[in-house]
Amino acid sequence: MNLMIVEDEIRILNSLVHNIPWEQHGVEVVATAENGREALELLERRKPDIVLLDVEMPELDGLSLAERIAAESPHIRMIILSGHDDFTFAQRAVGLGIKRYLLKPAGEGEILQTVLEAAAEVRAELVERHNLADLQHKWRSRLPQLQETFLRSWMQDGYDGWELLRHGEELGLRLPADSRYAVVVCSIDPLAEGERRFTASDMPLLAFSLTSIAREFLPASEGYAFSGADGQAVLLFVGAPGESDNELMKRVHIRCARLLQVVKECLKVPASAGVGRACRLAEAKTSYREACLALRERAVYGHELAIPYLAAKDEPPPLQLDAAFEKQLEIAIYMDTKEHMVELVDNYMAQLLEQAGSSDRVYEQLLVISSCFVRLIQGQGWSLQRVLGDDYGYFLSLQSLLSSEQIRAWSRRVVGHIRTYAEESRRTTSHHLVRQLVETVEAQLSEDLGLHTLAEQMYVNPSYLSRLFKKETGTLFSVYVQERRMERARKLLQDGAKVFDAAAGVGYRDISYFAKVFRKHWGATPSEIRK
Repeated sequence: MNLMIVEDEIRILNSLVHNIPWEQHGVEVVATAENGREALELLERRKPDIVLLDVEMPELDGLSLAERIAAESPHIRMIILSGHDDFTFAQRAVGLGIKRYLLKPAGEGEILQTVLEAAAEVRAELVERHNLADLQHKWRSRLPQLQETFLRSWMQDGYDGWELLRHGEELGLRLPADSRYAVVVCSIDPLAEGERRFTASDMPLLAFSLTSIAREFLPASEGYAFSGADGQAVLLFVGAPGESDNELMKRVHIRCARLLQVVKECLKVPASAGVGRACRLAEAKTSYREACLALRERAVYGHELAIPYLAAKDEPPPLQLDAAFEKQLEIAIYMDTKEHMVELVDNYMAQLLEQAGSSDRVYEQLLVISSCFVRLIQGQGWSLQRVLGDDYGYFLSLQSLLSSEQIRAWSRRVVGHIRTYAEESRRTTSHHLVRQLVETVEAQLSEDLGLHTLAEQMYVNPSYLSRLFKKETGTLFSVYVQERRMERARKLLQDGAKVFDAAAGVGYRDISYFAKVFRKHWGATPSEIRK
C-alpha cells in the first residue's frame, strides 16, 4: 500500500517517515512533500493510495490540496493532520469525503492505526473493483451467446411485448417497439448427386459457416443474424424509422439475393432462403414461421432462391396416382432397361412437381408415389430395406427431401434400386435352378434324365430351363449329362465293376450302344479301361 506524507515542518515530517514501522505493516512511503504545490507535482508520478497531510501549509493549504485530490483522484484516501481543533476545518474535510481528522500532537500508534484502517478500505475497494471488472468482462464475453439464445428462443417460443423490451434492453439489443420487422430463414441446399467435395457429414459445418457469413454480412444497424434450431441461419431485419413495409421488404430481398451469392462464392455450394412478411415486434415469431414455410417451397421451385411467403390458397382437389403409370412401372421391372425405368419415373415426377403448386402438395404427392413404390416392391415378395438400402430412410421421413432436385434424384435412385434388385434376384433364382438341376443329374445318373421330365419336377418351362442351363454353364444339357455319365462309368470300371453293371449304373440298358458311346468319348473300350 503506497503512502504520501505532506507536512511543512521538517522535524515532524522526518518523524512520521522514520519513526513509524510502515513496512512491517505492508505500507510503503513513496513520496514526501513540504507544501501543497510540491504534493500535486508528485501525485501523478508516485500514485499513492493514501495521503497523510497537514492542514496549514504555505503556497497551497491542506484543505485546498484535498479539494484538488478529491476532484482529480477520488479513489485516494486522505487523512488530515491538524494542529487546530477548528470546527470549520472539520466541516470542510467532511464535505470532501475525508473521514479521518487527527489533531496534533497525535501519537505514532494512533497515526499508524488510522493509516492501516484506510489501507484496509483501499484493499477492499480494489478487490470489489477487480471482481466487478471480472464480472463485466465475463458478461461482455458471453453477451453474444446470451443474445443468440434469447433470439432463438423468441423465434421458437415467443415472448410478451414487455418481456421482449425488457430482455432486449438487458442484452443490449436494439428492438424499437414502433419499428417494423421481417424474418428470413436461410439454409444450405441439399447436396447434388455427384458432389465430391462435401458429404452429408459435412452439413453441420456448412450450416455453421452459413450462419457465420450471415452475421458478417448483415450490418448491425439493419438487424441480427443467429443460428436457428435446425442449423439454419436466421436473419431478423429491423425496419428504419419511418420505413414502410414495401421499403423494408425491398431491402430484405436485395440483402437476401446478395447473401446467397456470397455463400455460393465462399462455400461453393448453393443456399436458399425463405422470407416472412413484415410485421410488428410482437409478431416476429409469426414472420419466422412464415419464413420456414416459404423455405419448404424449394420442393417446388428449386435451389438458390429467396422465396417469399405466400398465404395459403383454397383447398385443391385430392391427388391420385395415375393407374396407367403404376402398371407401366410394374411391367418395366422385367421388360425394360434400367435407363428406361429411370426416364419413365423422372418424366412423371417432373410433371407432378410442375403441377403441384405448393410444398404441401408436393409432399402429399410423394406419399402417393412412395406407396406405389412400396406396393411394387412388396408385390414381388421383397424386403423394402434390402431393396432400397440407404434410401429406405426417406420413406420414413419424406419431408427430409428438401428440394425438387433432391426429390427427383431420390425417385431415380429408388427405381434404380428396384431394377438392380430385380436383376440380381433373377440371377440368384437362375443359379438356384441350375444348381438344383446339376444336383438332380448327379443323384439320378442311372435313371432317365430327359429335360422335359426334370423340368416338370422343377415346375419350370423345359425351353427356359434348357436356355438357362446353356447360359450359366456354357454347354447343352444333353452334352453335360453324357459327359457326367461317361466320367461315372470310367470310375466304376476302374473300381472293378463289370461292363454290364457300369452301363446300368449310368442309365444304359443296351451294352453295345454303351460301349460305342464310351469308346467314342474316351478313345478306348470299356474292357480296356477295366483292365
